[in-house]
Parts: sequence; C-alpha cells; structure tokens
Amino acid sequence: MDIFGNLLMGLEIAITPINMLYLLAGAMVGMIVGVIPGFGPSAGLAILLHVTFGMDPVPAIMMLAAIYYGAMYGGTITSILLNTPGESATVASTFDGFPLAKNGRAGPALVMQAAASFVGGTVGVILITILAPMFAQVSRSFGPPEYFLLAVMGMLTLIVMIGQHWKLGVVSALIGFGLGTVGVDLETGQGRYTFGSAELIGGIYFIPIAIGLFGLGELFYAFYQGMHKTGTGGIVQYDKEERFWPTRLDWISTRMTMARHSVLGFVVGVIPGAGATIASLMAYSTERSLSKNKANFGKGEMAGLVAPETANNAASSGAMIPLLTLGIPGSASTAVLLAAFLMWGLRPGPLFMEQNPELAWGLIASMYLGNMALLAISIFAIPLFVQIIKVPYRVLGPTIVVICTLGTFSVHASFIETYLMFAAGIIGFFMRLYGFSPAALVLALVLGPLAEEALRQTLTISRGSFSIFIERPASLWIIAVTIAMLGLLPLLGRVGKSAKTTAGEAENAGS
Repeated sequence: MDIFGNLLMGLEIAITPINMLYLLAGAMVGMIVGVIPGFGPSAGLAILLHVTFGMDPVPAIMMLAAIYYGAMYGGTITSILLNTPGESATVASTFDGFPLAKNGRAGPALVMQAAASFVGGTVGVILITILAPMFAQVSRSFGPPEYFLLAVMGMLTLIVMIGQHWKLGVVSALIGFGLGTVGVDLETGQGRYTFGSAELIGGIYFIPIAIGLFGLGELFYAFYQGMHKTGTGGIVQYDKEERFWPTRLDWISTRMTMARHSVLGFVVGVIPGAGATIASLMAYSTERSLSKNKANFGKGEMAGLVAPETANNAASSGAMIPLLTLGIPGSASTAVLLAAFLMWGLRPGPLFMEQNPELAWGLIASMYLGNMALLAISIFAIPLFVQIIKVPYRVLGPTIVVICTLGTFSVHASFIETYLMFAAGIIGFFMRLYGFSPAALVLALVLGPLAEEALRQTLTISRGSFSIFIERPASLWIIAVTIAMLGLLPLLGRVGKSAKTTAGEAENAGS
C-alpha cells in the first residue's frame, strides 16, 4: 500500500467519534499544560499518562501526542502576555512577542503565533508522512549493534546540547542508568539493588520518576522562584486592542518566514537531543540575519515571533521520526511517549509501521486533524487561557501535588512508587537548582535497559568482540553520523546563545 493509501486508512481511523473525542481532549489539555508557566509537555505527559491506563492504545496514543504538540501552541500565550515562556521551547517567542503586546498588538501577535504554529506543525506532519516510511525501510537492516549505538547517540547529543554544564549532564545520565539497573538481571537471575523489596524486583517503573522529576520538581522550583507570590498585574490585556486580527502586511511579510523555518525546525527536530528549543533559537537568529529590518528585532517585529513559533512546532513533529522508526526518543517528552508505547507492549522501531499500521498511520493522520483543532482553539479560546494564566500558583500548586500523588498511586497501588515519586520530586528540584539535567536522567532511565539488552545481544553474537561495531556498514554509518553531530551541535548551541544576546541588546537599545 502506498503512502496516500496508508494515510487515507489512518484518517478513517482517526475520524471515528471516540478517537476524535480523545484527540480534541488531548489538544485542549496540551494547550492548558503549555499555558501554565514553568510546565511543559514533559511534565504534562508524565502527570497525565496514568489517565490512559485501561484505554485502547490508538485513542490513548493520539491523545498523548496531542498533549505533546499542543503544549507548543499554549506555551506562547504566556510568552506574549506575561513575558514568561510556558516552557523552554517558547523562550525565543518572548523576544518579540511581549514587545508586540506592549505596543498594543497582542491580538495580532496571538493570532499570528497560532497560524505559525499551525503551518510549522502541518508541514512537519507532511514531512513525517513522506519520510517516516523511508527511515523505517533503511533501519530494517539494523540489529543489536546498531540499536546500542543509536541509544548512545541519543544520550551523547543531549549531553552535548547541555553546553557548559555537560559534566552535570553526564552525572545526570549516569544516575538514570543506575536506576535502570534496579531489578532482576534477566541473564543471571540475580537481584540488583532491590534491597529485599519484592516491589523492586521488576525494576524502577518509569512513571513515578517522570512524574516526580517533571511534575513535582518543576513545581517546587517554581515555588522557589517565588511564582506563588507573583500577581497578575503585569498581564497585557489583549481584549482592549483596537484591532484583533493581523493586517495584510503581517501575512505577506511573514509567508516566507513560515516556509523556511518549517523545514529548518523539522530537520533540527529529527536530530536526537537537539529538540524544539534549539530549533526556535536557531530560527530566531537565522531570521534576524536574513531580515531587512534587523533593528526592529527585540522591539516588536512580527517575523521575530513567527520564526521561532514555526520552528518549534515543526521540530516537535520531526522528533516523532526517530521515535517511530528507530525507537529512540530524542527528548524528555518523546521519552514519555516511548514509555507509553512500551506500557501497551508496543515497541517502536523499523518494523513498527509495518506491524502496527493502524496505530502508526492513525497517529500520523491524527496530527493533521490535531493541528487544525489547535489552530481554532488557539484563536477562539484565548479568553479561557487568559483566565487560566490568572489562577495563582498557591492554588495551582496543591492541585498539581494531589494529581501527581493520585496518578502515581493509581498505576499499581504501590506505596513504594508513591514514595519514589516524592523523592524524585525533591531530587528534580535540586537538579534544576544546581544545573543538572532531569531530561538526561529520564532519557538514560528509558534507554539504559534497552542499551544494556542490545549490548549483551551484540557481544553474544560477536562472542565478546567489540570489533563488530566497525565491521558492519550500518554501525559505521551511525558512528560517523554521531561524530558529525557531536561536532555540529555545539555550533547550534552557540547560535542559540547568540540569538538570546541579540534579542537582549535590541531590547535594551529600544528602552
């Protein structure tokens, strides 16, 4: 069956009433998760993953994916109205989004960010539709050696992107790998670090750790920063605008911006470890260098908002390629999605689209529909999200704690997992405080057991010889790509820092 036939089959699955209901629910929840300052798709997915227990895998995966890319839409609302990014991928949107709002153009800015997000997300899904089968075809020749190298590549690229704190990233990853060894060694049958607890024989479950690190950890860090004391007096009131809709010039001047950064964002998103944050910062820096209005950037230039918004949504789509075709998560959010797949006994990889066509193509088709739904929600539900922004953290915080606790306990009715969740929350807070990487820990926790299994299988095949990694052409290609990426990614990081510096200088010049 060709690509269009598969896509049509996926659309038939996605438009069933129950699937559409969960898709729309995920899109709305994703927007709300994005709107809450300090939270992002990782936290939202980790907290809400337990809701999908007992559901059919198809609507559950559609809903979780909608939460993932929907958070990209919602995170920009606070960037524009409060100068506070909802999550890291929308940091670049504050550079010109908030100045636009201060200049009396909050309404057009909110509409343009929704349109840019829609274009970036939709172009990204089109590229997934075309490229995912090709990636899956190429990766069918992969064996245990290649899977081990891919896991290593994912971790290395993430650590490199951490930048000057890469040593702390390495420590974070080692902690994750250590947690991944807890349980029974399937080869020897010996218990590892179970301390006599029957509940730890099966290992440390991913969900309580993810909920603690991203849910409670982010919440504790927000309290530490004093967000519970912050009022809402600084919010820009979009409803006092003389004009809500963008002008014709806004659309004309940004059409090429959307086109080029849809492709740029997707390419960056495919790279494991790079992610939407780097894509948005690169897009901002690139757009400024190409613009004829460089002096306006940081003061309220519409292209300065559209570029990162297009890129971060395209990148979130691009990150689905390595997840679906290689089974390798490139970010903390896709690591949670991978955990969801594994929870239902599904293993993304080269044969995933062939063995599970209904789920794979239903998910891809649902992303087209989800982006259309998010475009409408982004524009017409703005008053609702403004009210959510106004909810004080002292009310929001306890609610999140209760949801995290009930969600963790409801999975296996385990008190130990609940205690682990609270411990992970405290650890997550200190990791954020001192520059460690919760994302690296989570990725290592997910990839560690997979890498260990692949390495053991590899050494069994080669009878203990590591030369197998250079004797197989596919392994050599992965090693070469990894080396090239490790050389390129630091340059991307410097581009991101340059974009932040440029925006700061422009803002200071205009003040």
